[in-house]
Amino acid sequence: MGEMDLSLIPRRSQAEFRKWLDRQTHRLRHKLPSCDKPWGIARKSLNLFLRSCVYNHHLRQAHGLAVLELLLEVPLDSVVATALKRDAGRGVLPRWPGLKRLQYKDSRKFQKHATMMAKRMKLPALVFLDNILFIDNR
Repeated sequence: MGEMDLSLIPRRSQAEFRKWLDRQTHRLRHKLPSCDKPWGIARKSLNLFLRSCVYNHHLRQAHGLAVLELLLEVPLDSVVATALKRDAGRGVLPRWPGLKRLQYKDSRKFQKHATMMAKRMKLPALVFLDNILFIDNR
């Protein structure tokens, strides 16, 4: 992977952005040095990278990244997953398999609940939930 043209990131819809993110996750996954090529690690890495780009004033201005704030996922990890499971209640979300074993299907379930939780908390964007959950649950 090595480089990413930030101007090519889709901004028109959540569905278009998610398809692009899925393709990027697949590309990054196959560039990882480990033999098992964990999907969860590739996805979290992309989510953290994109969040950092959106948070960076200079990149945000130069590449028009403000709109991405509303499209980004919450970066999943054990701290965030535990908080989401606690909020959802027993048996609603799947067992957290860890980043090395996380797959798309379970990630979507966690993201859906995170979206509902962020709306309930009246956060301006889902991506900010990570900051709150990490501080409150580490």
